[in-house]
Amino acid sequence: MATAVVEKVKYTYEDYLKTPDDERYELIEGDMIMTPSPVTKHQRISRKIEFILEKFVTENNLGEVFDAPCDVYLDEKNVVQPDILFISKDRLDIIGEKNIQGAPDLTIEILSETTAHRDLVKKKRLYAKFGVKEYWIIDPEERIAEIYTLRGDTFFLTNSLSVNDTLESPLLLGLKIRLSDIFN
Repeated sequence: MATAVVEKVKYTYEDYLKTPDDERYELIEGDMIMTPSPVTKHQRISRKIEFILEKFVTENNLGEVFDAPCDVYLDEKNVVQPDILFISKDRLDIIGEKNIQGAPDLTIEILSETTAHRDLVKKKRLYAKFGVKEYWIIDPEERIAEIYTLRGDTFFLTNSLSVNDTLESPLLLGLKIRLSDIFN
């Protein structure tokens, strides 16, 4: 008896553009993934980080900061929406009219129940593959932050911080974020 092979549908950027405007989607390795709206704790933390980061980047004329929803087009099978991203001023040409066209210098993901595995595994691997220089994972429940830096095509843990620590970015020298200000 012959066994039927069912091939999983893979999507492209063209398919992604047809998704409804009232829902958030990401395209990871051709898989279309719907993402529910973040909870208020997530949004509160995101806003605090973005405010500090935006102030630092603007005062030092370093580039631009964006927050979700903002499409980052990596290739035809990979379009993501990091919670927060930074693009250095010497790479501002990747900012297109409709999306970011290439890997940001820094991506920040704030974990939630529905996105934790994707952020910790799939997107981390994807960001490394496409050359994101620094990746922050913020865990609101554990009240920790992990900073990863890219070496070659692999992220290495640079620092793991708790609520009483101060986050310092290897990429954005001089940036200091007291995590107690973010988590409280």
